[in-house]
Amino acid sequence: MSFFKRKKKQTTEYITEQEKPPVQDDIKKRVPQDIKSCCEQMIEAARELKEEQDEYRVVTDYLKDIQLLEELEEDEYAEIRSAAEKLRNLDRARNEYQNSERRISDVQFIQMQQEEDRIPDAILRLQSNESYQASIKRDMNRLEGEKTEWQYNKLELLRQQKLLRGASFALLGIFAMCVAILFVLQTGFRQDTKIAWLVILFLAAVCGVGIFIKMSLNETEIRQSEVNMNYAIELLNKITFKYVNITNAVDYAREKYHVKNSYELNYLWEQYLCEVREREKFKQTNEDLQYFNTKLVRLLKRYRLYDAQVWVNQTSALVDKKEMVEVKHSLIVRRQRLRSRMEINVRNLKDLRNRIDKMLTKQNMYTPEIRDIIDSIDQLNVS
Repeated sequence: MSFFKRKKKQTTEYITEQEKPPVQDDIKKRVPQDIKSCCEQMIEAARELKEEQDEYRVVTDYLKDIQLLEELEEDEYAEIRSAAEKLRNLDRARNEYQNSERRISDVQFIQMQQEEDRIPDAILRLQSNESYQASIKRDMNRLEGEKTEWQYNKLELLRQQKLLRGASFALLGIFAMCVAILFVLQTGFRQDTKIAWLVILFLAAVCGVGIFIKMSLNETEIRQSEVNMNYAIELLNKITFKYVNITNAVDYAREKYHVKNSYELNYLWEQYLCEVREREKFKQTNEDLQYFNTKLVRLLKRYRLYDAQVWVNQTSALVDKKEMVEVKHSLIVRRQRLRSRMEINVRNLKDLRNRIDKMLTKQNMYTPEIRDIIDSIDQLNVS
């Protein structure tokens, strides 16, 4: 169990540092190889036995704590359970916050925090600028359309003028040809061409006047189209200047806050406010955790438990009896395994001691100095 790893580590370090080296140094200097090997094995087995005995005592103490808690009266245990339940709930809330996906990055949070007093105005200003930018953009599109329309109208009138000039030349040619024909008929063939002359002159006059009037009107429209087009260009230039200025202001705000538009900035601001509330709640949770942590330990210390502090991390067992049963079962199983390992190490120590005694007797090396070494090894076997 994680309950007692800390205490086990301390015991192991003490044995390793304080007991093992001196005996091993004596063995290396004063005992033959085969006896030295058995002595070293005996030291290792004794060290393991010592660790297991210490751990066994720790597990037993925790089981005694559990038994003591189980034997408490309901009114005595109710206060412990209440503090443990609050501590467990607060710990879960803190873990949920720590494991939850962050609404905004730390960089964004810091920037929002630094600009906290100015952000609401910045949002309104950006929304207004974006609305004005969109309005100017619509006016620009409308003026661009008008300019194109007047330009197209001018080109169409110029095309008509060209056609009318061509028609006038063609009409003049036809009139000249008709005059020549009538002249030939009148002089050469003595034909009466008065009516033909009247018709030709009338048609020529009507067509000529019509072409002249149309070309005059077209010229007037061309000049008006140019005036209108120039006016549209002038307005477009003015509005383009305004558009450039407002676009610079919008782009600066977007770049400053690393957003695409005012909607995203407003969303970021809302997420910042939520994060502020969550962090404040987290801070309060930590303060409450410290309070109930201290309270729970203080309540448990009334009953002189072996380790009251360990239950701060085992609040579920204090709240739920099933959880406590599982903890108790795990400790019992652990203690049984430790007992089995201790019995094995005790047997190994006895076997090794018998082997050493036989070798010392056989080699007639049972001197006071060797006996001191063996006694030092025996002292490591704490039963």
